[in-house]
This record gives sequence, structure tokens and C-alpha cells, in this order.
Amino acid sequence: MKKIRIDSKEKIHFIGIGGIGMSGLAQVMQRMGFDVQGSDLSNNKNVEKCKEINIKVFSRHNKENLKDATIVVRSSAIKNNNPEIVAARKRKIKIFKRAEMLGHVVSLKKNIVVTGSHGKTTTTSLIAKILSEGKLDPTIVNGGIVNSLGGNAKLGKGDWSVLEADESDGSFLSLPINYSVVTNVDREHLDFYKNFNNLKKAFGNFINRTPTFGKSFVCTDDQELRKIASKLKNRNFLTYGFNKKANYQIFNTVYKKNYSVFDLRILVPLFKKKTIRGIKVNLIGSHNILNSVAAIALCSYIGVDLKIIKKSLKEFAGIQRRMTKVLKFNGNDFFDDYAHHPTEIKSVLESLKKANPKRKIISVFQPHRYSRVKLLKKEFSFSFQSSEKLLLCPVYSAGEKINKNYNQEEFAKLIAKNSDIQVILIKDQEDLNKFFKKNLLEDELIIGMGAGSITKWMREIVL
Repeated sequence: MKKIRIDSKEKIHFIGIGGIGMSGLAQVMQRMGFDVQGSDLSNNKNVEKCKEINIKVFSRHNKENLKDATIVVRSSAIKNNNPEIVAARKRKIKIFKRAEMLGHVVSLKKNIVVTGSHGKTTTTSLIAKILSEGKLDPTIVNGGIVNSLGGNAKLGKGDWSVLEADESDGSFLSLPINYSVVTNVDREHLDFYKNFNNLKKAFGNFINRTPTFGKSFVCTDDQELRKIASKLKNRNFLTYGFNKKANYQIFNTVYKKNYSVFDLRILVPLFKKKTIRGIKVNLIGSHNILNSVAAIALCSYIGVDLKIIKKSLKEFAGIQRRMTKVLKFNGNDFFDDYAHHPTEIKSVLESLKKANPKRKIISVFQPHRYSRVKLLKKEFSFSFQSSEKLLLCPVYSAGEKINKNYNQEEFAKLIAKNSDIQVILIKDQEDLNKFFKKNLLEDELIIGMGAGSITKWMREIVL
């Protein structure tokens, strides 16, 4: 990690401050007394949160924005030809990735770092909730809006920090770790890693960095993660999952409409065997039970009372864009979810089906990035089997060039064949509205999924 010294004379400029992770770090640093500013092309909720605490935000990327800047923090989404990056290099301003700067900011804290291809935002939020209920007042930097916080970041006065670590550009290896959670490993961000083996090596390196005075908690239900863990030189980790060999073993699961209940058997070396019964979490689905157990395992291991842990899970208010209900009309429930990877989509739909076995599920999916569709087309096509109907929206490019080889109709046919469902092509937001006005029945569950503008589309449905 690069050495950095920040004093009151420094002006820290965040390029892409509207990103969820960037905005959180910027807010924490502003509250710590640093002189923070930033720029972003989008005036979203994250930008507004920054402005509320007097962070100056420029509405476009321009070299003039760096007039007084002495340090630059860049989002992983910012390309090297960005005018502010070019200007910073010409002026020899120090440039840091978000994770590098975050690592320096929390270097004097006891750090809990959560990573994985899926579920890390929920797991981070659950751990943060438990530590907060335990009066430990942690610093929190998360990748999603925590409803109880009203934001994704908080500067705490306590010794602990809870950090969501983004693996997309490898910078998660820059963070100082005391304790960690690894939820799973999936085929994501291969544009950076080049191949799946390199991604798996990075996760292995992350776990290996666990210090002897800390511990890593690894989901043993994930096949790829299990393989990685079996080859690690550093055996300083414990496992959790439904697997009967897990140190924290889940059993007796019950799936309800708005919550889940389960028992947990704890089999940790040098600790007394223990069974916790009737754990209720205010989330649905087996994937969220796994996220909850990761939080239980870590928090109980560092000494948080089990009564506080159980109370926190029961009262957890959730995260925005994770099964968020946005509309109820004529007995129909409309949800918005961030799921944009085949594994996430499959988990969300299976969870909805288990909790609502008699209700019809209609999926609205907006693919995110042409490159992701190309890489995972087959996996996507099998992801909608728990849904009765799919409304397939155009690809949200997220800055990528339009791929003229992508054919929405062909993609729809593949999904219809492999998921055995009806697929309807949607042209745009107006077309989506028209569909629901003409075709909506009663007692249907409608869930919008994707990482792009689909969240806006779902929240602006007019019936």
C-alpha cells in the first residue's frame, strides 16, 4: 500500500463521487475533518447525500475541477482518458484507488472486511447492525443504502470499522484486515482478471492475508470457495453454511412470506459446542440465511452477546434495492432488486417462490453491460425458472459501446427455451408502463432486476 500523509492543507478530489462506494468514503472523510470535493456526471441520491454535508460536487469532468486539488481518488469505473485523470498526471497529483484511500482512513481501526461475488452488501449491513446494537459504534462504509442508517456510510467513535470490499479491480487486497467474511466466488469482472483462475487466486490471497490475531469466515456451501480454501497455506479461517461439515451449521430452516427462521449448530475448535434455536431474520431466502450466519459467526466470535445478535437480526430493516417493495396495486406487489448476475437472479426468484408458493411471479429484467451478457448468456438463460413470465428490457450499457451483434430477440428465445417461460420484449420505460396497464391481473408478484435504470422504471410505474 502506498504511503500517504493527509493534513488540513490537502484538498481531496473524488472522480466519480456519485458511485455508492465513493460517496460513502467521501462522506466519512468529510466528517473526519478532511477537505473533500468531487465530480460526477450523474446527480443521483449519492451526490445529494454528499451535498447535504457541504461537499462540493462538480456536475461534469473537467481539468479545471482540479484547480486546488492535491490528492485524487478515482472510482474503478473511471477510465484513463478521463480529463481529470489526464490533468492529475500532468500536474503530478497523487492518484489513489478508492480501496487504497479507504485502507489509509481505517488503518488505526480494527477492521472487519466483507467480500464475495454476491451478498457482501447485505452481510456488511447485518454486521454493522449487530455491532451498533452492541454499542460498539462502528465506522461503516457499505455498498448499499442501509435503511436504518438512511445512507451507506457512518463515521463511528468506536474501535471497529465494517467495510464492504469490492473485488472488481483487485484493490480489495489493499485493505488492512483483522477479521473478514468471504461469501462466495463467481465469474464476474473477468474484463479485469482476464480469466476465472486469476479471480480465484485473488480471493485466495485475500483469505491468506488474515492475521494470526484475526479470523476469516468462509462460506463452505460455495463450491469454488471450498476449493480455494482447501489449498490455502493460511488455515486461519472458519466455515459456515448448510454443509454438515461447517463450523457454523444451519438446519431446521423455515421460509415465511417476510422473514426466515432457522437453527444454528456451532462447532468451533477450542470452543464449547452450542446450538442456537429459533433465529429469526427479517429477510427471505436461503442466500440471506447464509448472509445472516456469516454475521452471527463473526460477531459472536469477537464477543457480541447472542441475545443482542438475535435481536438485531429480528429488527433488521433491510437495504435499498434488495427486495424493496415500491408499489402495491389491486393486490399486486411490485419490487425493485439489484440482482444483475445469473446467480443473484436465480436466488432472488427461488426465494420469492419459496415464500409465496401460490402466487404468480413476473420478472422484469434489464441486462447490465453487453460484455456480461456475452460472457454469461447461457447462465442467464437458465435463471428464470421460478418465474412465470419475463419482460426483457434493452441492455443498460453502463458506458460500454453498443454491441451491434447483440440480438434481444435471440436472447429472449434462449431464455424462453432454457427457463421454460414466456418472454416478452420491452422497448423502453413507456413500453413497460403500457404492458402493465393492459395485462396486469390480481395477486401477482412483479420484480424488477438489474443494476441500471430499471430501478427508476419500477419506481415510476403509473397504473
